[in-house]
Amino acid sequence: MHVQKLQYDPSNGWNAAFDIADSEQTLVLVFGASRYLADPAAIAELRQRFPRAAFAGCSTSGEVFADTVRDDTLAVAITRFDKTTLRQATCTIDDAERSREVGAALGEQLRVDDLRGVLLLSDGLGVNGTDLARGLTAALGDGVIVTGGLAGDGSRFERTWVFGGDGAPTAGAITAVGFYGDSVRIGHGSRGGWDTFGPERKVTRSSSNVLFELDGRPALELYKEYLGARAEGLPATALLFPLSIRDPQGADKQLVRTVLAVDEDEQSMTFAGDIPQGWHAQLMTASFDRLIDGAADAAEMARRDDENALTTLAIAVSCVGRRLVLGERAEEELEATRDALPAATELVGFYSYGELSPSADGSCDLHNQTMTLTTIQED
Repeated sequence: MHVQKLQYDPSNGWNAAFDIADSEQTLVLVFGASRYLADPAAIAELRQRFPRAAFAGCSTSGEVFADTVRDDTLAVAITRFDKTTLRQATCTIDDAERSREVGAALGEQLRVDDLRGVLLLSDGLGVNGTDLARGLTAALGDGVIVTGGLAGDGSRFERTWVFGGDGAPTAGAITAVGFYGDSVRIGHGSRGGWDTFGPERKVTRSSSNVLFELDGRPALELYKEYLGARAEGLPATALLFPLSIRDPQGADKQLVRTVLAVDEDEQSMTFAGDIPQGWHAQLMTASFDRLIDGAADAAEMARRDDENALTTLAIAVSCVGRRLVLGERAEEELEATRDALPAATELVGFYSYGELSPSADGSCDLHNQTMTLTTIQED
């Protein structure tokens, strides 16, 4: 397995020559700004250089390249596997209510006996990430690790892209790459670092990922009371105060949800994943140190004790809300992540509108406001 990182800057072009050969066992990962939806020339150049490779990538709320975060660039990792085979499935979605159906269709295309893991990258605005993950994992069955994330668009929430079936940046697209064979090793870790505050409230009216009422009160009205003057900046300012939700029927699992949109007429809020009616919800906030420690914990979860000598591709997916809270200290969470990974690690990734990673029970869930790590190696 061989990995090369490259970066493209519109002012300076590519920062290095391409060293890895094209093949059907080559994976090209590309993370870049939403502007490349309208200006895909640099991406088209990659496609020409690697016509046989599997291409996966999406727009971002910041590109991760080693331990730095950039905007308006392309962060690229080219990986040629020696023993692992790849298969890719891609589709588009025009209705968030079809998310589970679309996830199941992708899973059916990828399901083969020696499938070990799937990297899933999705449109960040018009999808229910919870249902997408559920549909995919149900179709794949037990034992397949699913990780990935939802595309970003800074804090604008206007447009996102994912590579479509023709290999070009496409709005409303979802792509999944399957990794096959006994040699591939996939690690994963996901941690937050946020703390709850204020009273816990009951979700008294919701539908899928749309929240209408908490404790019988209009959700948006109540949320604005907490935000105060920050409410003028919704939905972007909601990234600073995500929602923690839990099942009151004894389940230990706690999930975090980030707002994607608000509806003033309905006084409702649309989240990246489900807000089940009857669950309990509580606002969250974070400190710098807690977020950075959470990133390091995620990296520790993703690594194995015996892997230091192995070449490692690490994919970091961190929520845009974390970047907004950390500000100029955002690179500190990347440094903490990189320090906890094996020495021979090439790290790329993106700031997202949602992160996909297994929970404690092994099934893939949509997370928000986490640092989520995927590590890929070959024995």
